[in-house]
Formats: sequence, C-alpha cells, structure tokens
Amino acid sequence: MTPILSQRPVIAIAGATGHLGQHIASAFLSTPLRSNFSEVILLSRQGAMPAQFLDSNPTTHFAIRKYNENVNDLASALQGVHILVNAVGPSGHSFKEKLLHALPHTDVQVYFPSEFGVDHYVHDFAHLEWDQKKRHLALARELVPRVKVCRVFCGLFLEDSIGPWFGFDTQNGKYESVGSSGELVSFTSLGDVGRAVAALCALPTERVPEVVHLAGDTRSVAEIAEIMKDGGAGSVEVTEVELQRYKDETTAEASWDPAAYLRFLMGEGRINHTSKGLGNANELVNPGEKLWEWKSLGDLAKETGGRPWKDFAWPPK
Repeated sequence: MTPILSQRPVIAIAGATGHLGQHIASAFLSTPLRSNFSEVILLSRQGAMPAQFLDSNPTTHFAIRKYNENVNDLASALQGVHILVNAVGPSGHSFKEKLLHALPHTDVQVYFPSEFGVDHYVHDFAHLEWDQKKRHLALARELVPRVKVCRVFCGLFLEDSIGPWFGFDTQNGKYESVGSSGELVSFTSLGDVGRAVAALCALPTERVPEVVHLAGDTRSVAEIAEIMKDGGAGSVEVTEVELQRYKDETTAEASWDPAAYLRFLMGEGRINHTSKGLGNANELVNPGEKLWEWKSLGDLAKETGGRPWKDFAWPPK
C-alpha cells in the first residue's frame, strides 16, 4: 500500500527537455501550481537545462540533478523524491527500464510512466511502441508494487494533430477521414497536459487515480473542418475512406510508427474521451476550469488562420 504524504511532495521529472517534457516542467514551475511542491527537480544527463527553457522560466526555483544511465546513479539522483514523472520520449525505452530498476532503492511513492497519448489498453491489435509501454507497466508492477502508478492518456496533442499525417491537408483544404467523419476525437494541448499532470501531483496520494483520461477539446473531423473554415481556412472538403480495409492494411505488418494506426482509431471512436466514450478526469484536475482554461481547436484555428501546418512538406523527403 502506498503511504499517504503528509507534506508537500518533492517532484522529479525525467525528460524535461523533450517535446512534451518541457511543457510538463514549465507547468510544475508555473503559478499557482509551483506552491504545491516543496521542490521540483529536473533530471539531466548534461547537468544543465537549455537556454530556451531558462528564458521561459526566469523567476522560478528548481533544482537540476545530473545522472549517468546506470541504476545506482539513477537511484542516487532520486533520493528524497516522492513523485517521479517520466516524460522520456519513444526512443528511450532502455533508459525507462533502468529508471524502474532504480525505484526499489528510492522513496518514490507515485510514478507517472511515459504514456501521455492514446489509451492503447483498449486496442485489439499489436503495435511495437504501445506494446513496449504495456511491458513497462508490467515491469513496474513487478519491481515496485508499493508504488502507485498513474497512467495519463490525453488523446491526441492538439498542436500536433491537424496536419497531413492524420489526413488533414490544410494547405489544399482537403480532409480525409478514416471511417465516419462524425466520430468524436479528443485533443489536449501540450501545455494543458503539463498542467494536468502537475495538478494530479498536488492531490493527496489516495486521490490520485491509476488511470486518467484528459480531453481539452473533443470534435469530429467534420466539426474540425467547420472550425478551421471559421478561422480563415476558406473552403474545406471532407471525404471518407472505408475503415476496415484501411485498418486491415495498416495492421498487416508490425510498425513503430503510430500515425496510420491513430487515423483508424479516430474513426473507431477509441480516442473519444467524453462520457459516451472513455470518460475523462477534467473536473478532477481542473474543477470548473478555475485553474486554467482548456485550449480548444477554435483557439488553434485563430492562431493559425485555420490552416495549421500548411507550410509543412508532406510526405517528408
């Protein structure tokens, strides 16, 4: 059983310089969330943070702990830490495993593994990256059964998703949906994912769930087309392709790339984090939006003139 913390916890973040990790780190250092933690530690192989991160967080206090990638050194870097947030990206599975082997030698009581995407536990097919994450969870339960593990699933990253890799050809105003363009899909901005994780870490340990779904905004492909048109995209044509054939072709061979898989998952309704789908914990982390306002697809449309990623060359050369 995980002991209940009686003091403001010490937080450590691994992967704080990564695509999502920098947003998670900034959220922990932001007002008013920073006051919930006695110390925020950023783990770094270099022993320093990039200048861009320092410029973005000029007045906040945090510690940097350098580590080498061996279990004993990682255990030393985690001394005194109560909550570990793992934001290491998909290329770091070996390091993530070493982190787990270090945990039995620490006082860590709550662990956030590097999920922060779609809930692959509801899938009915194999995928190399998501299967690695399943094995990571199984290893965590084996090595540190006393530690509470909280998996956070945010759906699709809002800023990264309205682009041609998911069928949104914003340059030419053509959207292609795998399956029905009326299926709902949940998106959460990178900053909101960070804030939600920080809010979860501020909860009493016994209130931290084992599984958390987030939904900054939930829309269908057809609705997204209308939102982007209102944002200045002009005409947007929406077409549909047959879901089962696309899924069968995509899953025929093992892959590390999730993009094509995510496209048919959108059509299957498996990234719907509403009460009619997988549900969400929005009210737990941000009751009544009193801590922050969730970023919406409408906000993204205003920022991009309704054409996110319009200048991105696709497919990449």
